[in-house]
Amino acid sequence: MPYFDDIKIGDRREMGSFTFTPDLIKKFAAQFDPQPFHLDEEAGRKSVFGGLAASGWHVAAIYMRLTVESFKREAEAAIARGEKPVVSGPSPGFRELKWLKPVLAGDTLTYASDVIAKRPLESRPEWGLVNFANTAHNQRGELAFSFLGSAFIPRKPAK
Repeated sequence: MPYFDDIKIGDRREMGSFTFTPDLIKKFAAQFDPQPFHLDEEAGRKSVFGGLAASGWHVAAIYMRLTVESFKREAEAAIARGEKPVVSGPSPGFRELKWLKPVLAGDTLTYASDVIAKRPLESRPEWGLVNFANTAHNQRGELAFSFLGSAFIPRKPAK
């Protein structure tokens, strides 16, 4: 994660891809979203989705997992270069969460995050607030998931 000062509007982070298998869809649904079309292939086929569908919350949870893994890779690379990794702050929230296309068993989503705005915080000059447009496209290039998020990002320390 770069410092707030090094982030530019338009910067893009590619988080990676994830394939939603029937077993993973059912395991997540059994624990967190036990609706029939997430748990059973036949119920999924008979539903509006036309197949076993991943929970939207599963789709969102994978975004978070891939984001954290991306940050971890960047921190490890910084340490390997002899640098201290930058650790982002918390997120004050998100808005406009959308599940635009069903994610069916076998679908692979590729997740990305684009910087759309940023501003320093007057009340906490050691932090800035960065806004992101977060997306996931399926293997056909269709936008399946999106939301707007924000995070507190540390500013460069004074030298």
